Order: sequence, then structure tokens, then C-alpha cells
Amino acid sequence: MSDEPTLQARVEEARRLEPVRKSELHTGDWVLVTTKNSLYSICVLGEGLYLVSGGWFDRKGLSPQQTTINGCTWGGSAIKADIVAAPGLFLEFGNYVTTTRIRQVRVIRGGECGAPN
Repeated sequence: MSDEPTLQARVEEARRLEPVRKSELHTGDWVLVTTKNSLYSICVLGEGLYLVSGGWFDRKGLSPQQTTINGCTWGGSAIKADIVAAPGLFLEFGNYVTTTRIRQVRVIRGGECGAPN
């Protein structure tokens, strides 16, 4: 018997998530994502674009970087494309960089994409 989760197990996990959905965010909203190894500051630019700082982008000298967000994975190739972040998952950016496991997510409503409120 395989240790790989079944599709049904993933569906059940998805029902228990506390995600930040892309559809719930508005231009100027900030999403602060704390992972096992990093902190990411994500500002919603609109039309599927985000301004991201922190973590990998800081280490590569690319912050702030305008990018898309593919969604979140469970650590494999299955991706939940309708969310920006959810504790327990891994965030995947449009450049295919994937974070370490997400520990905490905080949304700050409104503002400008310069510095979080």
C-alpha cells in the first residue's frame, strides 16, 4: 500500500484549509506570509499581479519583484490555484519558486504597494 495521499484525502484536506483566496483580495491589500524559513510581504497590484518582497526574493536581490502567484501546493505537483496562501501549504510564485511550509498568514486591508500599514 502506498503512503501517497489519495485524491479523496486531498479533497478532505482542502475543505479544512483556512486559505486567503485570490478572489477575496483587492488592489492595495497586503498578505504577510510567514513560512518555516522566511517572511514574505505581498501587495496586491490587481489583474493577477502582486508585488513581493522577502524570502527568496530578498536573498536573490530582487525585492520588490512584480510577479504572479500560481497558488499553493501540498509539497507535490497538485496545486490549488485559487488561493494566495494557507497555513500548512507551500506558496508557489509565477516564477515557480516555492516557499517552505506556510506557518501563518495575515491580511492587511487597503493601503498602497510601497510599505505595509
